[in-house]
Formats: sequence, C-alpha cells, structure tokens
Amino acid sequence: MSKELATFYNTSWVEEYARAYIDQLKRPYQKHDLEKIAKGQIEAEKVQARYANKILICDTNLIVIKIWSEHKYGSCPDWIVEEISKSDYDLHLLTYVDIPWKEDPQREHPDKRDYFYKKYKKELEFWNLRYVEIRGDIKERFTNAVSAINAL
Repeated sequence: MSKELATFYNTSWVEEYARAYIDQLKRPYQKHDLEKIAKGQIEAEKVQARYANKILICDTNLIVIKIWSEHKYGSCPDWIVEEISKSDYDLHLLTYVDIPWKEDPQREHPDKRDYFYKKYKKELEFWNLRYVEIRGDIKERFTNAVSAINAL
C-alpha cells in the first residue's frame, strides 16, 4: 500500500530495505544482518526525503526491526532503540491482520500474526507515537489510510 499511497500523493516512498537485503543473501539472515538492515533503512529514508513532495511514505521503520530482533534473538541493539526514540514520523499506519495471509519466502510465522500485531501496537503506545489502525479489504485500507493522512 505504501507505493500506492506515494503515487496518490505524488511523492516519494521508502521501500522495505530488508526485502532487497535478504533477497541477495545466500544464507538465512542472522542477528548482525538486522543491524545492516536498520542502517540501510535509515539511509534510504534520508535519501528519499530529499525527493518528497510534502510527505514521505515509508513502508516500514526501525520498530519492526526491533520487534523481530527481540523475538528471534532475545534482544535489540541499543543504538536501534536510541534511533527509535529520536524518530519523528508524523503518523504510523498499523495494518490489522484481517486479510488473508499471503505466502512469501521472507514472511515468517503465519500462525503469529495477531501476536505480532499486538507487539507493534504496544510498541507504538510505549513510544507515544501517533498511529491509526487500518482494517478492511484492500480498497477500504487505502481509503482509510488516505483519510488518516489527510487528517494531519
């Protein structure tokens, strides 16, 4: 949906850096890879912000990396937590797990979708970050996302 939102708002967007990074690996990702992914995500956001037309749409952010690191490896590097504390996103779109699971080689734990949804929500609330829950089918999600962004 991030790409479609960027097109709708005629602005740039930041893809999920992890996707391209993991695609090029010839092995399963490891804990140290998450730090490289986090750095790549930060850099991609800085680059795309230069081209943004009033708003920048980001497919993901460091909160996702933090949660995955804690889940898979039991901890998250302090510098990632520090970067999250300094983040200045105006809005997070928290997508609910009410659409069918879509198989993808990089997606893990289809049985834990609700678990991770609750983790993301709890993390956003912990950091007191503005978020809107996005539910419904694809069309409803897009409409709700546009409404939430326009409300800013």
